[in-house]
Amino acid sequence: MSPSSPPELFDRARISRNRDRASFAFQDYAFLKVRESTQLLERLKDTSRTFPRALDLWAHSGQASKVLRESGRVDHITAVEPSPAMREQLAAQGYETSDFAGERLGFEDHIFDLLVSVLGLHWVNDLPGVLHQVRQVLKPDGLFLAALFGGETLHELRSCLIEAESDITGGISPRLSPLPKLQDMAGLLQRAGFALPVADIDRVTVRYAHPMKLLQDLKGMGEQAAFAGQVRRPLSRRILSRMSDLYFERFSDPDGKVRASFDVIWVSGWAPAANQPKPLKPGSGKFSLEAAVKQARQDD
Repeated sequence: MSPSSPPELFDRARISRNRDRASFAFQDYAFLKVRESTQLLERLKDTSRTFPRALDLWAHSGQASKVLRESGRVDHITAVEPSPAMREQLAAQGYETSDFAGERLGFEDHIFDLLVSVLGLHWVNDLPGVLHQVRQVLKPDGLFLAALFGGETLHELRSCLIEAESDITGGISPRLSPLPKLQDMAGLLQRAGFALPVADIDRVTVRYAHPMKLLQDLKGMGEQAAFAGQVRRPLSRRILSRMSDLYFERFSDPDGKVRASFDVIWVSGWAPAANQPKPLKPGSGKFSLEAAVKQARQDD
């Protein structure tokens, strides 16, 4: 690793294996992927544009690609997915597929009109580098639209696991990935050179009869921990029991069900183009706040 290379926080091979294992029953656990793919289509309606060629990054088994195909606004879709098993499923649906080896997109510059990514970018080691690649493969005035887990996602589970493991073993192991915050993503969009960048957040609350069902869902989504260089220590029954007790104690509703929070950060930006509107430079406004106040007083 060169001095300027980002740290390898996530093990790409382990991520791929997790998603391979999840691929066979992913449809049973894809409710968040389906929800945010529907949101993707709603957000795409904010522009009247059509997109001859689109790229779906971290495509899973094709939920976002499907809504793009059915929208009638995209002619051709390339689906990028690190899991070989999921790529087979995508190919069976007629999508052109590509790997995400080494976190490299591997496409020529300026060939896509639209690039979307739904619930995958939180697994990237070099997020600034990937966002730079996204801007490079987009045509001028091409659109980037993505959703990823961030902020306080699963803060309930995280706090209960930390306390339970600490109580039982006297120490903790990394179990849940660190996630970017809203302001982080806004800054990264600007750093990558996107025009008109926008970032907002949507909190989704899912309720479960038992915390262990949440862990089952995370496994079914392929969202288990995949830290690089980590010797995996399975969670013991004592830790899981203690975690569940803490979860029920702190995060249950009157009906006995527990809450799990997912913060979904949505980002969008355009590849720079000469015909795009430009924001005014600081101080270049034609009317000052002082003048506006004076005018308002005169009107009174």
